[in-house]
Amino acid sequence: MQIPKGKKIYFSSDNHLGAPTKEESFPREKKFVKWLDEVKEDAAAIFLLGDLFDFWFEYKTVVPKGFVRTLGKLAEIRDSGIPIYFFVGNHDLWMNDYFEKELNIPTYHDSKEFIFNNKTFLIGHGDGKGPNDKGYKRMKKVFTNPFLKWIYRWLHPDIGMRIAHHLSVKNKLISGDEDKNFLGENEEWLAVYAKRKLENKHYDYFVFGHRHLPMEIKVGENSTYFNLGDWINHYTFGVFDGENFEIKNY
Repeated sequence: MQIPKGKKIYFSSDNHLGAPTKEESFPREKKFVKWLDEVKEDAAAIFLLGDLFDFWFEYKTVVPKGFVRTLGKLAEIRDSGIPIYFFVGNHDLWMNDYFEKELNIPTYHDSKEFIFNNKTFLIGHGDGKGPNDKGYKRMKKVFTNPFLKWIYRWLHPDIGMRIAHHLSVKNKLISGDEDKNFLGENEEWLAVYAKRKLENKHYDYFVFGHRHLPMEIKVGENSTYFNLGDWINHYTFGVFDGENFEIKNY
């Protein structure tokens, strides 16, 4: 894809809407919607790199209550013709086809390669990559078990959502809160993962979320790993103008 002159590609991750409560996350949601409303003016595309919601589960006929401002703004932007790409994170990994059918937003469950202006990107949420990420790997064993998922589907949503909220917010073993300290440029496991990927193919940019820490780490010759931070403490996002990638504050 060649980015038209004057246009940019925007990247965002880790809003965790609904945490710790919907009432407390509401100001953050309004701020994020304001950002979406601003970047749509010169956006060639928008990438959402997971954990948009602190928890998401799609029943066959219903979806979780709330977040109408975010969903409405995404629908408006997509209907205007601006591409939006969504990558499932570890907190919304039970997302299926709601975004695709209702919003016409493709949904990815793993990292994906893109080429913009002859620059090669590897883009994804970043969960489960590299040698560490213990919180996610513990959580995945629970949340991807088909039998447990089947049982959960049969719980009344008032009960199921309460359990999920507890696991997502309160339980550090599953939420991964214990993994959120900066480990150093040589120990950050997504940087280690990027270096391993470079052994087989060159990427100009690795763009991930998940760590909740804005980062820029050089991982090889003409290759950089960026982490987008979050919309909880940092309010940071990524932008590629066709030549350079940078992390900005909002």
